[in-house]
Amino acid sequence: MTGRRGLAALAGVVGVLAAMVACGVARAQTDANFAAHSGGVLRLVSASAGGTIDPQVNYTNEYWQLFVNVYDGLVTFNKAAGKASNEVVPDLAMAIPTPQDGGKTYVFTLRKGIKFSNGATVTPADVVASFQRLFKVNNPNAGSWYANIVGADKCLAVPATCTLAGGVIGDAQAGTVTFHLVKPNPEFLYQLAVPFAAILPAGTPPHDMGTVPVPGTGSYMITSYDPQTKLVAKRNPYFKVWSLAAQPKGYVDEIDYSFDVTDENGITAVENGHYDWEFDPAPADRLAEISTRFPRQVHIDPLLAVYYAPMNVNIPPFNNIDARLAVNYALDRKAAVNIFGGKNLAVPNCQILPPGFPGYEPYCPYTLNPGTTWSAPDMQKAMALMAKSGEAGRQVTVIADDQGVDPALGTYLASLLNKLGFKASVHVLSANIQFNYIQNTNNKVQISITQWYQDYPAASDFLNVLLSCGAIHPGSDNSINIAGYCNKGYDAKVAAAMQTAITDPAAANAQWAAVDKDATNAAVWATMFTPRQLDFVSKRVGNFTFSDQFHLLFDKVWVH
Repeated sequence: MTGRRGLAALAGVVGVLAAMVACGVARAQTDANFAAHSGGVLRLVSASAGGTIDPQVNYTNEYWQLFVNVYDGLVTFNKAAGKASNEVVPDLAMAIPTPQDGGKTYVFTLRKGIKFSNGATVTPADVVASFQRLFKVNNPNAGSWYANIVGADKCLAVPATCTLAGGVIGDAQAGTVTFHLVKPNPEFLYQLAVPFAAILPAGTPPHDMGTVPVPGTGSYMITSYDPQTKLVAKRNPYFKVWSLAAQPKGYVDEIDYSFDVTDENGITAVENGHYDWEFDPAPADRLAEISTRFPRQVHIDPLLAVYYAPMNVNIPPFNNIDARLAVNYALDRKAAVNIFGGKNLAVPNCQILPPGFPGYEPYCPYTLNPGTTWSAPDMQKAMALMAKSGEAGRQVTVIADDQGVDPALGTYLASLLNKLGFKASVHVLSANIQFNYIQNTNNKVQISITQWYQDYPAASDFLNVLLSCGAIHPGSDNSINIAGYCNKGYDAKVAAAMQTAITDPAAANAQWAAVDKDATNAAVWATMFTPRQLDFVSKRVGNFTFSDQFHLLFDKVWVH
């Protein structure tokens, strides 16, 4: 998923930050523990809203963090800290079923008595309708993650009449929902565990709901949303805990998310206790201050993510691979890391997969000394490739958003392109619209600055989701393959790796490593670095809990 994260450079602060990394340990939610810490309002702030609050459409970290407290799927990721947060646990389903028919059939039994926030009881019909709706609302991953459900081909062809006939079957009497897949999918449970697969009432309109809250089953419900000012979520009056691992009862009574507050003002407000947490990264001129004055309120955690510049392979100048290669060889990844905040907050990266991810093998061809790590740009080779490309003098516009380090990264990238011989400029858009804008092929975006955070711990979440032919939707704001890269040979290798993963995950990881090298060699991106997460919270916040999947878990923290 995408998300706005980053830190501007500040000399001398990095060592201080590294020395005071805070590690939160979540406490178990016992009755006594809950009684002692429940209540109050958790006050969040961001410079801008994250777009639609339709959970089957929105694809941002900003709102996925919130959605996991508002919605449930048949399964979900464990609400825990660290590596345990990568485990899939039963949610609305009573148990994780054993696949049948060679891995092509899953039969889920629903828990009884769970209600939506409008008071209606969850039924198998709601599950069936929710998966039909994924296609009707043009979900960004309908053509990749969910295309393997029987009947999905017809839904992709004519979304409005989607039935998934033979693919998703509800049995009201038995309380079960059966999924039939075209072929086994080792990542199917992961794909059911993310907010896209949230179960919504069957009567939910088949279009993006925008600012209108959709009833969910989580411990909170969104009660109001104005993208210009505030989102408010309050306790779901019909919620009762059925699994602490899947959906604990949140400690706070209300979550208020305020918008249109600059990062500078947001940091000051968190320091003063007016807000409890800021989504946007801390400004450069405030890092020393928060690290020395408020060390116990700073938390730094590793991220499975990359910052990158996708290059549109279908329009000039980056339909020319030599031009794309030139950018990759010229890119000073150390400079990008310094813009972000230094070596303790980011690591140079040349490839698609982030370090520590399944299938990752260190690989960096775009450096002075090609091998496993980046050392320095190779401008001599970059200039030779530019000369070969014949693209010198071409007008290029870098599209960046207006939050965090993105404007600075955009400015740096434009200066690099000018050094290569392009005539480059930066166009900065509101972060509320930039991600959708750069996806839409109608906007003819040549190159942009963006980020990707794991949806779930599988290599395909980068290599398939972001670079497959099925992830291209011309004219749509939800065409997640921003580079527009479509290579049938590449897709065949992706499919082969996914097939191997069904029976031999270790062998599949070796295949994914080869796919990663193929994508890196195609130079469809200029990958910059892998970031780390810095969260600054108010002194009121306790029980800070960081999930690999959803980062700060709002339902785990308390305020006093």
